[in-house]
Amino acid sequence: MTVVDLMEPTGLPKATLHRQCNLLEQEGFIRQDINGRGYVVGHRMRKLARLTLATTAEHTYRHGILSTVSQEIGETCNIVIPLGIEMFYSDRVETKWPLRHQLPIGSNVPVHCTASGKLYLSSLPKNQCATLISVLPLEKHTENTLVHPDDLLKAIEKIRQDQVGIDDEEFVDGMVAVAVPINDNKGRMVAALAFHAPAVRMDIEKARTFLPTLRKAAQALSVTE
Repeated sequence: MTVVDLMEPTGLPKATLHRQCNLLEQEGFIRQDINGRGYVVGHRMRKLARLTLATTAEHTYRHGILSTVSQEIGETCNIVIPLGIEMFYSDRVETKWPLRHQLPIGSNVPVHCTASGKLYLSSLPKNQCATLISVLPLEKHTENTLVHPDDLLKAIEKIRQDQVGIDDEEFVDGMVAVAVPINDNKGRMVAALAFHAPAVRMDIEKARTFLPTLRKAAQALSVTE
């Protein structure tokens, strides 16, 4: 929306709206659209919306499913949502093991080297996925991080076929993760259900044995989206 668009519903003069929009932009609640014609939601408003949704009754239902999955697998389980070129941890249940990797609710992680992030990339149309990867900062986090676009696209194609996101120590040394999609009623991925574990306790092959548990839970979670 532009400042002019805001004048009628707010009843405020243009100069006042300019000042308020500048303040909201500085604080991260709104930002200029890429076309320069108006304002769109900023990162702080997106985070506020996610945290607000986390207080609803639906969140209690989702958290209960997440707790059951975590207990069955014995590792930390997460619900992760796409947010721009990152993935946002909207809910999690921690493992009871003292050895764990800390990624608290509200954390943002990159899409190119995480199980949920690569799963999200695989859900995009192929041309859109390739275009996005061409402009992503493919930072190398570990020796296993895929930083060449062709290698990443090849891995994403395998994920697209299997509908399983894999992170084999690509984001954090000594951590593996697996993710499956949570879809809306039109079959579009809106979030990912994932778990991660220290590599000393679980390798990718063992992690794959829990896919039936993840997929059953993701199906139950999709009803709430």
